[in-house]
Amino acid sequence: MTDGLFRNQFLLAMPGRVGGDFADSVTFIAEHNDDGAMGLVINKPSDLAVRDMLQHMDIEPHVDHGLPVYWGGPVQTERGFVLHRDEGDWESTLHVCGGLAITTSRDILEAIGNGFGPSDYLITLGYAGWGDGQLESEMLANSWLNTPASDRIIFELPVAERWAAAARQLGVEAHQLSATAGHA
Repeated sequence: MTDGLFRNQFLLAMPGRVGGDFADSVTFIAEHNDDGAMGLVINKPSDLAVRDMLQHMDIEPHVDHGLPVYWGGPVQTERGFVLHRDEGDWESTLHVCGGLAITTSRDILEAIGNGFGPSDYLITLGYAGWGDGQLESEMLANSWLNTPASDRIIFELPVAERWAAAARQLGVEAHQLSATAGHA
């Protein structure tokens, strides 16, 4: 039984082991159970700004949201996911331990556009998903490292620093992992 084993954890893509869109990624795992896992990549900004996304949805932003929308993963890339501090009462929210939540309903986007959304948030298009046993297999193949999630890393650090900061939580520097990746 794997219920929750990787919930509220970061997955760090191992250099030299994980390529493509997931190369150098940090994925926040929001749900993990016997059916699989679901998470959001938190360090792959797209060229789309939050304000442009809101306007596209006919939500007139009253606050300048120069923040980027992130690539959250390859599943349901037409759908938005808001990772935020667990504040407010939204129509469709997954409450994740650690004071974080993921909301997929329009009401949170309207609140963000009007400046009344959660204090901290990150918006993604799409999510990362693993089927039953798939994440466990990838972990055994040393494709990922896991470390406890940190809202400081998600909301306060610049994108370029998130992978290295998560690796430091394991007591290693990013260059150490890069150097050993080919020898694992």
